[in-house]
Amino acid sequence: MDASRSRGEIIASHTFTYFNFLNLVLAGLILFSGQYKNMLFMGIVITNALIGIIQEIKVKKLVDALSVVTATKARLVLGEEIREVPIESLKKGDTIQISIGDQIPVDSVTRESQGLEVNESLLTGESLAVLKEGGDILYSGSTAVAGTATAEVIHVGEDNYATQLVKKAKTKRRATSEMQIAIKKIIKYVGYAILPIGTVLFVIQRQVAGNDISDSLVNTVAGVLGMIPEGLVLLTSISFILGVGRLAKKNALVQEMEAIEALARVDVLCLDKTGTITTGELRVEKVLPVGGAEEKEVYSAMESLSYAFEETNTTTEALRKHFENTRRLDIIDKIPFSSERKYMGITVRCAEGERKYFLGAPEYLTEERRALEQAEQFAAEGMRVLLLADEKKQPLALIVLADVIKEDAPETFHFFREKGVNIKILSGDNPLTVSVVAKRAGLDGAERYVDARELPEQPEQLRKEIGKYQVFGRVSPEKKQCIVKALEAEGNVTGMVGDGVNDVLALKDADCGIAMASGSDAAKQSAHIVLLDSDFSSMKEIVNEGRTIISNIERVSALYLTKTLYSILLCVLFIIIGKTYPFIPIQLSLIGATSIGIPSFVLALERHEDTIPRGFLKNVLRISLPAAVTLTGGLVVIAFFSRLFHMSEVVVSTCNLLAGGFVSFAVLLVVCMPMSRMRFGLCVTVIGLFCGAVLLFPHFFNVISVFEFLF
Repeated sequence: MDASRSRGEIIASHTFTYFNFLNLVLAGLILFSGQYKNMLFMGIVITNALIGIIQEIKVKKLVDALSVVTATKARLVLGEEIREVPIESLKKGDTIQISIGDQIPVDSVTRESQGLEVNESLLTGESLAVLKEGGDILYSGSTAVAGTATAEVIHVGEDNYATQLVKKAKTKRRATSEMQIAIKKIIKYVGYAILPIGTVLFVIQRQVAGNDISDSLVNTVAGVLGMIPEGLVLLTSISFILGVGRLAKKNALVQEMEAIEALARVDVLCLDKTGTITTGELRVEKVLPVGGAEEKEVYSAMESLSYAFEETNTTTEALRKHFENTRRLDIIDKIPFSSERKYMGITVRCAEGERKYFLGAPEYLTEERRALEQAEQFAAEGMRVLLLADEKKQPLALIVLADVIKEDAPETFHFFREKGVNIKILSGDNPLTVSVVAKRAGLDGAERYVDARELPEQPEQLRKEIGKYQVFGRVSPEKKQCIVKALEAEGNVTGMVGDGVNDVLALKDADCGIAMASGSDAAKQSAHIVLLDSDFSSMKEIVNEGRTIISNIERVSALYLTKTLYSILLCVLFIIIGKTYPFIPIQLSLIGATSIGIPSFVLALERHEDTIPRGFLKNVLRISLPAAVTLTGGLVVIAFFSRLFHMSEVVVSTCNLLAGGFVSFAVLLVVCMPMSRMRFGLCVTVIGLFCGAVLLFPHFFNVISVFEFLF
């Protein structure tokens, strides 16, 4: 839905339609005939248009209130002066300052680095911060999480790495809607057929059947009116509009209505690790004293190390959180972290005098075999391991950290497994690490992982390989796109969940792209749906909502298309046999209101959470086509016997109406299977309304009175 449309544009879109124009012409013909009661269908047309206008304006208000805007500036170094300037004003060769919390504004090269660590997850998918030293590349869109640096600008504007990725995603693929494609085809062909069929039918009714002009017009309008599936078009539009509104209430901004159907049919969902399975944070899982070290000493040393430096990253935040309730030591000297050393250190004053503690990569701090073997075991399980050592570089403790799994991740994976949706993890992280995390989160098949760099480049070979794995690590943006395309080539309906610039290529090529609001603007612009709460677990409700909408539309489409099909068949058939058309508009209005109109809007409110198979048109025609053929054959039989037994016009009309009602309600019963208490009550009610109308108002509907029949 285009939330930018004005109220005037919304009103115009629901008013000035092709089918509304046809209905207006048909009403004019009825007006000319003088049989005014047959204009009742215009009340339905007007009501439908008003419902559509009101609902879309209501949803527009809701959607218009949802927006996410970001703005970025850069700090330009001019000699001794530092000036904040817009990104657009930067030129190649400029020197910029980068501090903790800054987003890298443009591609640049570090000149002087004071422990700068950069989170490149939005670009590469790698969740761990990357240490940057002099000469290292800084990519635009990444974020400084520790340290400071000065850097020289090497790319501006469209030459930036992030911009190049976004540029490749300019031609965003629209969300796939099999149902809307099918409905548009039906409308297209019916629209072509109405004028010639209507014209020929009028001639036949006037010249061959021998009806006067008034009756000929009424019969022609009846035939043409039944061919118009305006109710189906309206129901589809309203269902989508209401779906957009309901999803907005669940913090999902739908940028293309077609995405609702694509989401409902998704059978393979691709997603990154960070932000979906994990929170993006680390947590201390274990503290293992070694070498006889006391736990009290370990905890005091760790808190002191955690707070010794102002710069923070995900690791130090995890350490501070875990060791915050211990006694901090008196620090008298510090050794900052270095990429060469791979560790940091402090000197503290205590009762025994001065002591030194070091924290960093185990292999750089000790040669003690047992400690290193333990560290390797944890690393093989996807954990991050730090070693605490004393001044002699003797191990004191192993600090084991792990990604924080979202509490609702296992439940979410269980939900998708139950719904028949296959989950694929596409991450820039180490494949083993991703596999372990996915397994902890409850993903089936998480042990089947691969380094994406080892996958074949040829599409045909890639299609054969992707089915073997659930977890893909070290996936580049281009490789994510290739994997999504390969899954679609295998006949899958794919969904892609992402938040970074590294996801935009996959998001734009997926059948349904879903972005996190907390992610990059490029990802949100490339996606069909944006999760405003950036919570992957909300996908459960969103998928269920999509399935409900599409399932209900498919269910009631059989009702509408049955009427369209038998109207076309009857028009053609009665043109051939040259007999009076079996229905008048008021009778079709009664059949349509009781067997289609009321049931469709009631059934559209039901909840459906089952997988929706492909083949919308096939599924609908399986019900509607046999019903249309049956009714057409039945009416031919009635026409034959009416001539054989010289039945009166009103008796024939009664038989035709009852036959139309019988077949239409039979379709309704099939659609309502399996029968529930609510559906049974609906069927009884509408059948009762139909019978009541026929019994109480026989002359209005041009049928024989039961009293005349009996007496």
